[in-house]
Amino acid sequence: MLDGDGAPVDDAVLEIWQADAEGRYDHPDDGRPADPRFRGFGRALTDEAGRYRFVTIRPGRVPGPDGAPQAPHVNLTVFARGLLKQLTTRIYFADEPSNQGDPVLAGIADPAARNSLLAVRGGAGYRFDVVLQGKGETAFFDF
Repeated sequence: MLDGDGAPVDDAVLEIWQADAEGRYDHPDDGRPADPRFRGFGRALTDEAGRYRFVTIRPGRVPGPDGAPQAPHVNLTVFARGLLKQLTTRIYFADEPSNQGDPVLAGIADPAARNSLLAVRGGAGYRFDVVLQGKGETAFFDF
C-alpha cells in the first residue's frame, strides 16, 4: 500500500469480504448455504514496507443486481491514518475472462482506473497494489 507520494503506508488495516468458490456469501441475505468451512472475511495489517497478505480461495461468480453473474472478485476496505472514512474497492483477477462482462468494471469509463482493480498473478498467488492517491491511484467506490 502506497500513499500519494509513493511512500509505503506502514500502519493500515485492510479487510476483505468475498464469496466462497461457488459464489455464495456467508450471510443470511445471500439465501443460499455457503461452504461452512469458509467464512469469507479476513483482516490484515500492512508492514513497514506497506505489504499485506491474505491467504484465501478464489471466489466464484456471484449474481449481480439484475441476476446476471458478476466476475469473481474480492471486496476490499481500507482503513488508514489521515482517512476520515474507510475506502472501499474491489479486487478482480486480471486473468479472468468474465471480467469483460462485469457490470461494475464496465461502469468505470477510465481504462487506467479499471485496470487499477486487477490483481496480477505472480509467484504463488496474486499481487494487488493499493495506491491511495496520485499516479496509479486505485479506483475507490462511493457508498
